[in-house]
Amino acid sequence: LNHLKRGGRVSAATALFGTMLSIKPVMYTSPEGKLIPMGKARGMKAALTELVNTMDKLAIRPIREPVFICHADCPDSVDYVKGLLYERFGITDVRADYIGPVIGSHVGPGMLAVVFWGGDKREELSVADRIARKIKKEG
Repeated sequence: LNHLKRGGRVSAATALFGTMLSIKPVMYTSPEGKLIPMGKARGMKAALTELVNTMDKLAIRPIREPVFICHADCPDSVDYVKGLLYERFGITDVRADYIGPVIGSHVGPGMLAVVFWGGDKREELSVADRIARKIKKEG
């Protein structure tokens, strides 16, 4: 949380109390590229489980698409999430790798992201997107 505080993503009070209580933010990247809080969890395992729960709500055909895990030096957490993905969805195609130093400097060590194929979450679709959806449904 201290890295998020330095980057202006959370307040000093949030970082202090969140660190004391071992609260981990669960965040989502919007189609516009903004970080949006999706929830909080107390402890790392609870946060990782919440990430998989979020994937359960948002993923499209999770068994048929590869899942990517990006992390900041936390291979034990990667193994834990891989186990959860296999347990929940039967997913075996999980590809994991380290994040780069630019993102790492903003989030700090221990960050983990699960990247998967999800639906379009924009409120309003462009005309081209609506036509594409209609053709896809009819086809």
